[in-house]
Amino acid sequence: MPGEKDFIQSIEAHQKIIHKVCNLYMNTGQDKKDLFQEIILAAWKGYPRFKGDAQFSTWLYRVALNTAITFYRKEQRQVSTTAMPEQVLVPADDNQAEQDQLTAMYISINELSGIDKALVMLYMEDYSYAEIGEMMGITANNVAVKMNRIKIKLKESAKKYL
Repeated sequence: MPGEKDFIQSIEAHQKIIHKVCNLYMNTGQDKKDLFQEIILAAWKGYPRFKGDAQFSTWLYRVALNTAITFYRKEQRQVSTTAMPEQVLVPADDNQAEQDQLTAMYISINELSGIDKALVMLYMEDYSYAEIGEMMGITANNVAVKMNRIKIKLKESAKKYL
């Protein structure tokens, strides 16, 4: 069984994965920190079962996404006040129309279900449908079908914000 030192080194080498997932699923800084802790805990609990059949980064994505989706669902069930989402940060650019489109797309992505957000994030990271399917526990064909539906949904949703 891999040890604690191996786990810590692997997490440190791949912590950007966890940060990306936290930024995708949570809006406030404290929620992001809480989710980060939950993902680390879930990874630590699951680490003894990590056999090395897949790359550590692939395994960590799967743990992070599953934890985030569960955490997100718990957050949605809690009664709370609605906070304004943090402003979408877009690169400074002279092209206002392009910035508006980018902002509309980020808002539209934020409106997707947890699983759809995960698919979009992995797609934007240039993972193949086969790799996404492996991480999400679905077939590559299912990923392709879902991505086509998501793209249509995003195009329609983004129109509302332009």
